Amino acid sequence: MQEAPVIHAEHLRKSYGRTVAVADVSLTVRRGEIVGVLGRNGAGKTTTVEMIGGLRERDGGTVRVLGLDPGGSAHDRAALRERVGLQLQESALPARITVREAVVEYACFYDDPADPDELLRDLGLADKAGTQCRALSGGQKQRLSIALALVGNPELAVLDELTTGLDPQARRDTWDVVERVRRRGVTIVLVTHFMEEAERLCDRVVLVDAGRVVAEGTPAEVAARVGAEQTLAFHPSAPVDPAALRALDGVGSVEVAPDGVVTLRGTGNVVQEVMVALAAAGVRPDDLRVHRSTLEDAFVTLTGAPAADEAAPAPSDARVEA
Repeated sequence: MQEAPVIHAEHLRKSYGRTVAVADVSLTVRRGEIVGVLGRNGAGKTTTVEMIGGLRERDGGTVRVLGLDPGGSAHDRAALRERVGLQLQESALPARITVREAVVEYACFYDDPADPDELLRDLGLADKAGTQCRALSGGQKQRLSIALALVGNPELAVLDELTTGLDPQARRDTWDVVERVRRRGVTIVLVTHFMEEAERLCDRVVLVDAGRVVAEGTPAEVAARVGAEQTLAFHPSAPVDPAALRALDGVGSVEVAPDGVVTLRGTGNVVQEVMVALAAAGVRPDDLRVHRSTLEDAFVTLTGAPAADEAAPAPSDARVEA
């Protein structure tokens, strides 16, 4: 018998007056997965995960998290607070509190918390345990927010826009932390608009636009939604016959620019076919560039131009860490 999903949400809806934040979102997350919820600003990503986490009341649809209703009885909500960790897009700590003090304080909210010192070691913060939060770098603050989400030993962690505002190195360091969290046995929902982040970390992605799911699957499956065409561009070391290249399996088009650069488009094993043909002809493809459809291509195609940030204001009590 297949294990019940950690999250099973169907047809979630949420509006603020005439503004529809989430029109129809369904998703399933299975134990041990990292599932990305992707979308441009204003797509409804944060509202969706806040309904899943029980921080925002839904207008319609159903959701079960670890078999419990996050918007249901007091018993269900209390049980989920012990089993779900949330790292929210907006949170704040007293400036003078130290890293260890913050983790110890949060640990007091749980019946069976993680060991604060062990958690700080796992997340690379042991040497910052006595540092005040105001003195942390952006990447260190994000690692601390993950520690606070994990201090209750949750089975599920929801990480919202985890690396927004970080420099490239801090972003990659944070990705390493997320992968270590998964190795601890934690199922993860990752909200992001960084396609490279989703491709690096996620087993599956759910692409949301205007409050609706427009694509889901592995990153490769979603990328394939916009076609499997590949493009090769190179400067041949000797003249090539465009007709001979067009005759190769998988080649759809061949263009030769005035400066001699050859651009081919095709599908299947077109890269290998072209490389073999060039080698047989004694031609070297200098400055070779190969482009395949990516998750970012799918994102741009399926969602269009960037939108403004979500317009609906959050209630004053909706951003509390759980």
